[in-house]
Amino acid sequence: MSIKTTQYPVIKVRLYPSAEQAALMEKTFGCCRYLWNQMLSDVQEFYAATDIHYIPTPAKYKKSAPFLAEVDSQALCTVHQNLRKAFLSFFRAPQRFGYPQFKRKKSEKDSFTVYCRPYRTGPSIYLTDDGIQMPKLGALKAIIHRKPNPDWQLTYVTVTRNKSGKYFASIVFRAEVEEPTPVRPTPERTIGLNHSLSHFYTDSEGNAVDLPRPMLQSVQKLSQMQKKLSRMQRGSQNYEKQQQKIKLLHERLSNQRKDFAHQQSRQIANVWDAVCVRETDLIKLSQRIKGVNVMESGFGLFRQCLKYKLERQGKQYIEINPYAPTAKTCHNCGFVNEGLSRRDKVWRCPSCGGEIHREVNVARNIRDWGLQQFREQTQETGASRAVS
Repeated sequence: MSIKTTQYPVIKVRLYPSAEQAALMEKTFGCCRYLWNQMLSDVQEFYAATDIHYIPTPAKYKKSAPFLAEVDSQALCTVHQNLRKAFLSFFRAPQRFGYPQFKRKKSEKDSFTVYCRPYRTGPSIYLTDDGIQMPKLGALKAIIHRKPNPDWQLTYVTVTRNKSGKYFASIVFRAEVEEPTPVRPTPERTIGLNHSLSHFYTDSEGNAVDLPRPMLQSVQKLSQMQKKLSRMQRGSQNYEKQQQKIKLLHERLSNQRKDFAHQQSRQIANVWDAVCVRETDLIKLSQRIKGVNVMESGFGLFRQCLKYKLERQGKQYIEINPYAPTAKTCHNCGFVNEGLSRRDKVWRCPSCGGEIHREVNVARNIRDWGLQQFREQTQETGASRAVS
């Protein structure tokens, strides 16, 4: 019998609201931010006075703030749920999540979430031919570039506005799909990927993939525009115009980064049965290496896309220890060259005499050690099941 699993596919579309709808969305953004800050402040005051953690409901604030009644109540209820989840995550793992913070008006993006509720007359949120129907907002015009499957159930919609002033809706569905059959990796069908500073990544087959040229041109153009902005008078009309241009270019660069990450991860997930990568903390790496923007390439996003694409096909995504000596170890004989420096891109193994290309050698060691780690974990899992 096939085993069913639950997935939550997302379709993100751009919204084209009218002036009245845009004003109501802006009011909803402000009400959600106001409610979050008020509830968080009351939680802190109540805890300081009674040593008890308690989150008030949104109904408490509607008398003192009557403008909250002008927006959808579902969006306000979601704020209460999100604050509750934020505190639960903080209590479970404080070092990982951190204490909930107050929201600023000038944040990177504003958002609110509305859940779909079933009524006798039909669901509260549904897709139309030219957009999406939402409570209070009515029919929002949008371009639905991807039609959902008939068996998908619409769960909730998150409306966001980015820095450039564009509105988007992330439509989340609930789908019951068959769990894929696990694919056992073999050396012939496994590839190792090494994050490279000179390239985007180098694989165990000896191939080096670079960032696309349009993306590099956008990075260079962004640097020039930021230099031009630094020479302008802050607050002037030219300064504001230049800031808007930079926001649009940031958005374009982000879209290019996402598109490249999805394309590369899809190509690899379709060809290979298993992918081995090193679990490198890119934030710490960027702090350690000066003069190089490690985060702008989007390798972290690429790993996330690659992981879920492989898992949905039953394939293996294997991460190895980031502190493993993959660069100093010869992949042919296993000799560890302790005298190897970071500047040595090509070196000759003193044991087997082979010529070693540093980045390709790292990718091959990641592949071999990842396969070994997978075999050991499989044996431990099988032994524990036999004992139980």
